[in-house]
Amino acid sequence: MTADKQAINPDSYVVSIVIPCYNERSSIREIVERVRSSNVPRKEIIIVDDCSVDGTRDILRTEIEPLVDRVIYHQRNQGKGAALRTAFAAATGDVVLIQDADLEYDPTDYPKLLGPILNAGADVVYGSRFVGGEAHRVVYFWHMMGNRFLTLLSNAFTDLNLTDMETCYKAFRREVIQSIRIEEDRFGVEPEITAKLARKRYVFYEVGISYHGRTYEQGKKIGVKDGFRALYCIAKYSLAG
Repeated sequence: MTADKQAINPDSYVVSIVIPCYNERSSIREIVERVRSSNVPRKEIIIVDDCSVDGTRDILRTEIEPLVDRVIYHQRNQGKGAALRTAFAAATGDVVLIQDADLEYDPTDYPKLLGPILNAGADVVYGSRFVGGEAHRVVYFWHMMGNRFLTLLSNAFTDLNLTDMETCYKAFRREVIQSIRIEEDRFGVEPEITAKLARKRYVFYEVGISYHGRTYEQGKKIGVKDGFRALYCIAKYSLAG
């Protein structure tokens, strides 16, 4: 344990589960129930709605607010990075864990993500869709190749050996994620976080997770434009002075 690393009591730690949300009317009820039922004894659930326009806000206000610790509403749509920036600032737990509001990622994987932080001295844990023997829905070949190319390029700049930089499932010691300022408003937040934490020499771990990928018809939001932005962000935040 380094001098500036706060000890986490494995018997009383709290996990802040942050859920960025935009137009997830069909999945928000189920993902909140899965998170609430997850095997984490003490949790703080924070939802940031990024100005949804499909009725998600009505569900949050009438059904979800009493079930979670906090729901924050953006007054205009800004993007996933902006929603995470808001959520990270509001988190008070010992560990902060990102959970997308869709159903691609399974909260039963939380113990895997938390284990290296609680037991192995990790500062950051990424849940990889490309390692381990867990179930994965087979979807887009070129989307997978794009993810792997961006991860390879990110690794070249950061000198990490991640297999899935773009994964949603990331867990951090709270003081670690709050030690950086999130600048990206959209999906460029993934390489930004990776680059900035790598430059601070935090200890990264990676664990295999299950994955049930959505199709674009089902609401998948990441596209080619976001891929090009990720390329820019990898270089920008890795080389920043």
